[in-house]
Amino acid sequence: MTLELYQEVTLTRDLPEYELKAGDIATLIDFVPHPSGGEEGCVLEVFNAVGESLTVIVVPISTVSSLSADEILTVRSLAKAS
Repeated sequence: MTLELYQEVTLTRDLPEYELKAGDIATLIDFVPHPSGGEEGCVLEVFNAVGESLTVIVVPISTVSSLSADEILTVRSLAKAS
């Protein structure tokens, strides 16, 4: 899997701390080294369906995957923490 800056990627697992779910799409905006030599990280910007920026997060590179031609986009409501 080759990831490039500014490409859209999909999350491979739920991130409840950010109210995000596996399959959500984000834009890869940077790569960051782990401060103590662990797994490389990705800086992601998450947008809503109309293109407004919701948040910027840092996740391990294993948390994202490239989009592929056999996938279809979907929409869900952002679940608010209660």
